[in-house]
Amino acid sequence: MFYIIIGVIALASWLVSNTLQRKFKKYSKISLRNGMSGAEIAEKMLMDHGITDVQVISTPGRLTDHYNPKDKTVNLSEAVYNQRNAAAAAVAAHEVGHAVQHAQAYEWLTMRSRLVPVVSISSRFSQWLVIGGLILGAASGDAGIGFFIALAGLFFMALATLFSFVTLPVEYDASNRALAWLRNKNMVSQEEFAGSKDALKWAARTYLVAALGSLAMLLYWGLQVLGGRD
Repeated sequence: MFYIIIGVIALASWLVSNTLQRKFKKYSKISLRNGMSGAEIAEKMLMDHGITDVQVISTPGRLTDHYNPKDKTVNLSEAVYNQRNAAAAAVAAHEVGHAVQHAQAYEWLTMRSRLVPVVSISSRFSQWLVIGGLILGAASGDAGIGFFIALAGLFFMALATLFSFVTLPVEYDASNRALAWLRNKNMVSQEEFAGSKDALKWAARTYLVAALGSLAMLLYWGLQVLGGRD
């Protein structure tokens, strides 16, 4: 049953990822009537929210857009930074949405930021701790030390899963802020707004699928570690 669930989640992830790429390709062909680039959209949204200490910069790669709260930079991929279409407007406004969250001390973003240092380290070896603990317990015939090692790995895996679910309200809220600003400030036409909304909807679904996948893995290894104990 677990492998069926993982297979379904993997298929859903593939479908969402492919749909997202198609949506962005489609909406990249809808030119903005205001002629503004993604960078200009981002800078105006920051200005409209009274944020003056955040810099908008271009970063190499594709779909590498992100907000860095440490140095207060909105990092836009080269295409988003330079292009003038509905997809670029959506991404730029979304990333500024994170900057607005930071400026307003949005609680879910604060919680996520606190988890980042721990998860960035623990996620690298949590599964190996679980597997190593199970192997050690089976090889030694004494599940004691192996169990506690596996339990430590399970704890770190749970932190990564928590991080995935905390990310969901952060991403959905950033999109809602972006769309509200685009609409209320008349930055886009109805067609452009519809494209931006659809693109952000599919982008958010990638985080949802990732969170469900993380939860499925946690439950599986949790059963392996705890299921065999009295």
